[in-house]
Amino acid sequence: MKKLFLAIIAISFMGMMSCNEEFTVNERPDVQDLEAFFQKEANVESAVIGIYDLMQQNYSVPWHSAFFVKLLPGDDANAAGGNSGDQPQLQDIDDYTNVSVSNPSITNVWDLFYRTIALSNLVITNIEGSSLSNKERATAEAKFMRAWCYFELTTMFGDIPLRLTVPTTADEFGLKKSSRAEIYAQIESDLTAAVASLPEKGASDNFRASRGTAQALMGKVLVFQEKYAASLPFFEAVISNPSHDLEPNVKDIWSIDKEFGVESLFELGYISTTARDWGNITWGGNNESNLHIQLMGPRGDGIFDVSSVGLLNGWGFNLPTSKLADAFVAAGDVDRKNATLMTEADLIAAGGDVDQTAAVGGEVWDYEGAIRIKYATKLEDTSDGVAELNYSTNWRVFRYAEVLLLAAEAYNKSGNDVSARAQLDKVRMRSNLAAVDATVSGNALFEEIVNEKFLELAHEGQRFWDLVRWGKAATELAGTGYSSKNDLFPIPITEIEKNSELSEADQNPGY
Repeated sequence: MKKLFLAIIAISFMGMMSCNEEFTVNERPDVQDLEAFFQKEANVESAVIGIYDLMQQNYSVPWHSAFFVKLLPGDDANAAGGNSGDQPQLQDIDDYTNVSVSNPSITNVWDLFYRTIALSNLVITNIEGSSLSNKERATAEAKFMRAWCYFELTTMFGDIPLRLTVPTTADEFGLKKSSRAEIYAQIESDLTAAVASLPEKGASDNFRASRGTAQALMGKVLVFQEKYAASLPFFEAVISNPSHDLEPNVKDIWSIDKEFGVESLFELGYISTTARDWGNITWGGNNESNLHIQLMGPRGDGIFDVSSVGLLNGWGFNLPTSKLADAFVAAGDVDRKNATLMTEADLIAAGGDVDQTAAVGGEVWDYEGAIRIKYATKLEDTSDGVAELNYSTNWRVFRYAEVLLLAAEAYNKSGNDVSARAQLDKVRMRSNLAAVDATVSGNALFEEIVNEKFLELAHEGQRFWDLVRWGKAATELAGTGYSSKNDLFPIPITEIEKNSELSEADQNPGY
């Protein structure tokens, strides 16, 4: 099988639901006793697969995907869509205006990360002390997934509640915020356990976290704390492992034939075999297909003619910025540019067309002269039912190329520019760019790394959060409406209303 269908398990328990779910004292007749459930190895395995399923849902749920929400504040992409009022909660994030504590996309991301954490906590708590043969790996996977979720949450929200147990009553749900330092400490603890017990890549089930995945995430977490020297052993372990490498051709990274490939460290899988149509698609729910690929395809309605370049029309969100397109040109980066975006001139030269007069108001909203090729709406990636509802494109949420660039940053900040250039050059040379001159060092070399990340990881949700941690957001986003308030998302009002230990005073600054 190309992919494994990630089926969510049917476990009902108090505390798994997000904060907007009500607790009840009435026992449900269809709920299995948790203690008995976790005495069986097959059930533990199902619970672990359920954690991956929740993660899959969070990164692809219609309109509120964590993948899309994370990238919207960056300067590599525009929200786009049909017009300025199309999915206004996404437009608000993209434009840094009117970002509300009730923003449904931000709330959904928060809730689903905490639901994923809750199931991870359930697994960890209920198999502790057991003698099950799969206990060690199951605990390691649950701790890795909990660490991943907390890293995403603290990056986007700052200080947050640190939930390590499953509440059984409404009173137990109340929990104060923990500092980002406390969150990082827990992440490091979980990843230490994961590194010790996870198998190497390829041992089984390619969608599951491996030791290399946990090592790479630990290195990234340490870099985000500016613990550069401490991060290097983790990056070096990944880099020296022959299971990890770059795809030789940059255009192949997002090919359906290279899913779960050599460059992938953590990947969320989707399938098209459930044959979704307009009658059975689950809007706002858990679909096995990746509906966000359709969301991000070049808009039809007579606007973009893309048939000559092998693409299907979509709903017009996530268009590249001219800043990104210009950066590729300035770098002489032809191969990677062609794997990431297509300019209007390139589209027309290939037999396509753009007719802005067909758009509402006679102008395509948020269009700056290019369409996206990375995660494109390719016919080969969809089948079995209504094409636009059945994309099987995986999200590559953590790639080896990012590890090399993080390692380059860590070496540079640790004063080892020779090693920094070596890692940076691996990424550059894959795109047929020249090695960085040996005389480039110090801050000048850091700026090369910054630019390389802009090009390599465009439209992958990393750019904005890097700008914030580097202190570059105000400069790079000048004139966009950005202010320092936007460095964090608001804590959803539902959390503050339902969590008895939080008040409006706990809201992030400016909201």
